[in-house]
Amino acid sequence: MSENIPHALILGGGFGGLSAANNIRKSLSSSQVKITVVDKKNWFMVGFAKLWIIKGTRTFENSTGLLSGLVKKEIDFLNEEILHIDLENKNIKTTTQNLSYDFLIIAMGAVLTPEKIPGLAENGMNLYDYKQSEQIHDKIKELKTGTIAISIMGMPYKCPPAPFEASLIIDSMLRENKTRDSVQIHFYSPAPITLPAAGPEISKKILDLISSENIIFHDSCKIKAVEPNKLIFQNGEAEFDLLLAIPPHVAPNVIYESGLATQGNFIPIDRDCKTPFENVYAIGDVTTLKVTETMVVPKAGVFAEGEGFAVAQNIISKIQSKEESSLFDGKGGCFIESGRDTASVIEIDMFSGPNPSTKLTESTSEHLDEKLQFEKDRLSNWL
Repeated sequence: MSENIPHALILGGGFGGLSAANNIRKSLSSSQVKITVVDKKNWFMVGFAKLWIIKGTRTFENSTGLLSGLVKKEIDFLNEEILHIDLENKNIKTTTQNLSYDFLIIAMGAVLTPEKIPGLAENGMNLYDYKQSEQIHDKIKELKTGTIAISIMGMPYKCPPAPFEASLIIDSMLRENKTRDSVQIHFYSPAPITLPAAGPEISKKILDLISSENIIFHDSCKIKAVEPNKLIFQNGEAEFDLLLAIPPHVAPNVIYESGLATQGNFIPIDRDCKTPFENVYAIGDVTTLKVTETMVVPKAGVFAEGEGFAVAQNIISKIQSKEESSLFDGKGGCFIESGRDTASVIEIDMFSGPNPSTKLTESTSEHLDEKLQFEKDRLSNWL
């Protein structure tokens, strides 16, 4: 391969990284651009499949696609950890290699930090950790009486509707188990409403949806610590028999070391997804994209995918020496499964006006089919 072929290096094989890699390759052949994806995981999974593993209708093995599948599209895959990002010298250090690049896309996602909440690791389960999904399934099945607490322990967090969906799926498991009448489900959020990103109207609909299944929502509960069978909030406490937590999220350490973001925050971007460094882009959960003074684009795969598409178009334009123009369109939809074999879709347009426009569809079995299809399409089209 001749040396003058530009190299697009993508850090992260999630929604954003895979969307960018595939969209660049769709337009440009391997003689026009070399593409490398680096990830310490060797698999990709659509996040909502974790809820199906918790439910027991899915296994981890049946929910993942191998990133080595990229190779058949002439996209290189390196299954290594990213140890250092040197933006001055355009160099990335991985476990065994140094990689130089012409274009860099940082799509490393967010890192869950249960250790930030004293007592959480010892006394609760991490709802978002795929390694705990089967264990959570078993614990719900074993529980004959008592209280399940679902607690969001930091904002922003990935896939905002997922914890509510989890509460509805758990409700359905308890009903199947004939234990629902003797097990309470309490939901604790630091936010004043269920889904701030979707606005008050949709938040009220989500609240009505979970309330209709007797799931009790507690707003403005900012966590301080977890003790055995007890949540300690800034303004009170609550007891539980099983705690399912959504821990605080941060960016990976190498992002802070590189100076791309300040400690505890995410990489700030605009709709062009550029960083201050030439030909260096950031997309997905590792970023913060402001919509208004108080609102940011939610951390959700569908938005990472859209950002990946926009960045791919911009890189293609640059390689073809065309005028660069693509902006992330801010459109996307998130599914909410009802636990009754139906799902609804929250349709969002982040940049439709002074405020995002959001719509919640009816809950139907067709939308549940769409949810399955959404997963299938990503796995088959990208890998």
